[in-house]
Amino acid sequence: MVAPGSVTSRLGSVFPFLLVLVDLQYEGAECGVNADVEKHLELGKKLLAAGQLADALSQFHAAVGFARITGLSHRAWPEMCFLISLLSCGARGEEGELRLKRCQERGILVLLFLKVCVWDAELRELRAECFIKEGEPRKAISDLKAASKLKNDNTEAFYKISTLYYQLGDHELSLSEVRECLKLDQDHKRCFAHYKQVKKLNKLIESAEELIRDGRYTDATSKYESVMKTEPNIAEYTIRSKERICHCFSKDEKPVEAIRICSEVLQLEPDNVNALKDRAEAYLVEEMYDEAIQDYETAQEHNENDQQIREGLEKAQRLLKQSQKRDYYKILGVKRNAKKQEIIKAYRKLAMQWHPDNFQNEEEKKKAEKKFIDIAAAKEVLSDPEMRKKFDDGEDPLDAESQQGGGSNPFHRSWNSWQGFNPFSSGGPFRFKFHFN
Repeated sequence: MVAPGSVTSRLGSVFPFLLVLVDLQYEGAECGVNADVEKHLELGKKLLAAGQLADALSQFHAAVGFARITGLSHRAWPEMCFLISLLSCGARGEEGELRLKRCQERGILVLLFLKVCVWDAELRELRAECFIKEGEPRKAISDLKAASKLKNDNTEAFYKISTLYYQLGDHELSLSEVRECLKLDQDHKRCFAHYKQVKKLNKLIESAEELIRDGRYTDATSKYESVMKTEPNIAEYTIRSKERICHCFSKDEKPVEAIRICSEVLQLEPDNVNALKDRAEAYLVEEMYDEAIQDYETAQEHNENDQQIREGLEKAQRLLKQSQKRDYYKILGVKRNAKKQEIIKAYRKLAMQWHPDNFQNEEEKKKAEKKFIDIAAAKEVLSDPEMRKKFDDGEDPLDAESQQGGGSNPFHRSWNSWQGFNPFSSGGPFRFKFHFN
């Protein structure tokens, strides 16, 4: 019998509710319910009404055990688990140690409410196990953190918290929690083995991020490839590593590789804003403006306050509009990430090919003059860092309409103005007349 004024007084107000729950369990059973289930339920009800919680718990637990075999309605399990948990709080003897084992086996304890025994570490650990089985690791972490405070030297709780964080991809918190385990027991085998794995992975990731900050993108890519090899069994680390490799390729002006790896990330996470931004930048280098705009717009839907996304979208829209006019990169046949040496080389080749002195036919000469002027304009813009930056931002520095305050286009002049132009000169455009035999 429970001592007056203890658990009975604490739960007295809920006894009618508990009796109703027992009736629900009985009504939820299938036809032809096993006689043993009925017997244990009825006896448990009487003991509960009499305030004999420990004995009632034993009977209800037995009823649950038989009901598993005879077809107790699955919808009734959460209520029965709750009922038994309340009784377990009051029955601190041998019966109280039963701890809902059969409910735990069914994974139903995830719905258990700790409304009465909030201080019970073991119940929280049990519920954490069920949260894990139900695929809710963060809820499990919450219960385990409480259990680590409620029970002294709870190394098991710290170990489980660390492994859960690790599986979620949070290597830093995982490392912090496993260190707490080793503070309590430096010889804890599982904690020590897990600590070595997390520390190794954490070191690789920290090193990779430092390389990215230093602009050493090739080395950072290699580090993240090592991360994937170090932990191939947890998908989160593979996805995050590919996301950062995607960023490295984009910043290192390797657009083809960036588009490929970013697309792999976005197949798994279509709303990954970082991958969308990096792929959009790569699309811009590849002059795939429609694709870049689409990626920026998708990213903006998920983060409308990101200034980088807004500026990137505006730039992509300007470049798309610009590409429909005169594109200096296309005129010289070079990529947007071409070095100055590539630009000069392409210019010289085309200047030789389209120099008007090469053509005798009047119509062909006029066509060559126009082509040559465009080639010279492209070289002028793309070989000058300031003018090139303006053009890369979507503004044509030689287009009077795009300049604030107007002005004339210095290249809008006749071929006569270009007489004496030397395409191989490293200085100004006028040196000496260049004749071809």
